[in-house]
Amino acid sequence: MSISRRTVLGGLAAAPALAALAACGGSGGGGTTEITYGYIPDFNGASLLAIADDRGLWEENGLKATLQTFTNGPLQIQALGTGDLDFGYIGPGAMWLPASGKAKVLTVNGVGQADRVIAQPGIDSLEALAGKKVAIPEGTSGDMIVQLALQSAGMSLEDVEKVAMDPSTVVSAFSSGQVDAAGIWYPMIDNIKQQVPDLVELAQNSDFADVMQFPNVMVTSATYPEENEATTLAVLKVLRAAMDVRAEDLDTTVELTAKLTQQDAEAVAADASNGQYYTAAELDALVGDGTVETWLTAMNEYFEENGKIEGETVAPADYFTFDLFTEAGK
Repeated sequence: MSISRRTVLGGLAAAPALAALAACGGSGGGGTTEITYGYIPDFNGASLLAIADDRGLWEENGLKATLQTFTNGPLQIQALGTGDLDFGYIGPGAMWLPASGKAKVLTVNGVGQADRVIAQPGIDSLEALAGKKVAIPEGTSGDMIVQLALQSAGMSLEDVEKVAMDPSTVVSAFSSGQVDAAGIWYPMIDNIKQQVPDLVELAQNSDFADVMQFPNVMVTSATYPEENEATTLAVLKVLRAAMDVRAEDLDTTVELTAKLTQQDAEAVAADASNGQYYTAAELDALVGDGTVETWLTAMNEYFEENGKIEGETVAPADYFTFDLFTEAGK
């Protein structure tokens, strides 16, 4: 179980994980290109990388990848900016960083369905949260879903008593009754249910599917794709191939991810069940018909409204390498 995959602020990078399988020889007869790839050790963050290791996809595309674990997305964006990392992974709560020009998005990795607004037993509506203590991990998808839920009820954060805290503290605070409600996600909610089995789920991601999706993405620095197009394409080929394996054999992917992240397979499976994952061809279609751009535009608007964007907002067409993702599939 990961408690920080959606965390946007705080935390420290963990020590680098074991290097990925060494590559021998490059695609097209060239040499091997060494890259560093950051990830958060949960299913969303690690599953494609676990497949790439197991299936030899790095070597197949002329790459040698060294994997490094991080506790959150912004630390990876920072490392990308300083050149200490080549590629990484961020959750939806950190998407304001590409929209602020801090990174380029290589591809959507999946769409999250794990977030909820939960409340103590007896609180059976969003309107009933007025004046109540609501725990919010700021800058996360938990924060996002609380605000979306309140807006849907004609309310805002000003109508509740916001209590900012990190995700692990949300679990203990809700379980002990210190707060009335919270914005949090599975599988952490499973932990809370052990103490408060009859908690109430007031809102979930799917309630807002018509206005907001919660994509997690693979990223690189703002200048890397232009300066290293061949390597970027090679990485995208790896990711596309791994996407197809994940979509076709989720059970094996869970096992591989559990091995890479050193977690219990049952917990990883529960984590995987709260996401939607696409084949490369399915993503090609979603890119081609403008669906992905619509998702990202909605996120841009959300972050603008909430004052998260730094400087001028960068449009999705300018921070997502749509053309390279498609080209990598040819």
